Amino acid sequence: MASNSFGTLFRYTTWGESHGPAVGVVVDGVPSLVEISEADIQKELDRRRPGQSKLVTQRQETDRCEILSGVFRGKTTGAPVSIMVRNQDAQSVKYDEIEHLYRPGHADYVYDYKYGHRDHRGGGRSSARETVGRVAAGAIAKNILAPHGVVFRAGVISVKDIVAKERNWDAVEQNPVRCPDPSAAARMADAIDAARKSTDSLGGVVELVIQGLPAGIGEPIYDKLDALLAYGLMTLNAVKGVEIGSGFPGTLMTGREHNDEMEMRNGRVIFRSNHAGGILAGISTGQDIVARIAIKPTASIAQRQDTVNRSGENDGVLVEGRHDPCLCPRAVPIVEAIAAAVVCDLWLRVKGYPVAGTGFASPK
Repeated sequence: MASNSFGTLFRYTTWGESHGPAVGVVVDGVPSLVEISEADIQKELDRRRPGQSKLVTQRQETDRCEILSGVFRGKTTGAPVSIMVRNQDAQSVKYDEIEHLYRPGHADYVYDYKYGHRDHRGGGRSSARETVGRVAAGAIAKNILAPHGVVFRAGVISVKDIVAKERNWDAVEQNPVRCPDPSAAARMADAIDAARKSTDSLGGVVELVIQGLPAGIGEPIYDKLDALLAYGLMTLNAVKGVEIGSGFPGTLMTGREHNDEMEMRNGRVIFRSNHAGGILAGISTGQDIVARIAIKPTASIAQRQDTVNRSGENDGVLVEGRHDPCLCPRAVPIVEAIAAAVVCDLWLRVKGYPVAGTGFASPK
């Protein structure tokens, strides 16, 4: 199976399966002398981990990370950083009962067709448990970029037809939905809980905002900032769409309405609007980067569905076990992590690696 690595200069490779002994990541291209600790990584993993509330899967994993290499006395050495998280609460028996069945909405059929076998235990490699490694890598990327004022914020802005109006990013970690609008968050929580009780699931939209990124980040023609963000975010399980800036609603505007007019103010270029989402021609403008990610309803639902089996016969399947009734709340830290890895990779292409002991140069 190819394609387990992501990035060019800042490059990570995730490994492990949902019900295997452990999952983890090897991050290559990390500059030396970056301050990083297990606590820094753990903070992000705790935001992603299961069992946080009744609105997410009740699989109980502490997701305790172990840094195996690449860090000495609290700073990176320039060598690959290897991080492992041991699986502690995998329960495979429910999956053994449906090993011969292809679950609708899952990777079961296509993995079996392509590779001639599949790990039926929780989806194996196709499980969102793989994102543990991405979040760990993203934590390192955030630490690299934080001294330069680059901040990543994400939150759930819609669940089904409930839409957030406010963008109070400080409220995101104050509610279990991770919504930047407290009023909408309460209604979203009720809807997710109702879906859980009816053994169904809901989808929604996560919004990403990257603040403090200077102009000039992104590499045309094929490694544009928006192109790599869309690519990275589309690799996340259950994501079915990514839009930048005005996105699809922008098609309803005229060119006059959509263009972000500019003016000079105190010796700086100022944009009067941000329909472009902070990116022009694949290069950051210095404005906030804004993207929205569409996430489908969770495929695993405890309702009987029509399917086929490995023998090529019509059959039915009932997916039991512990699953998120809505994937959006736990997707928030993963979205931030993927974005951080993309930006860090492109940052290194522009800024290069620092000379040992000097730290990063200031942004242009």
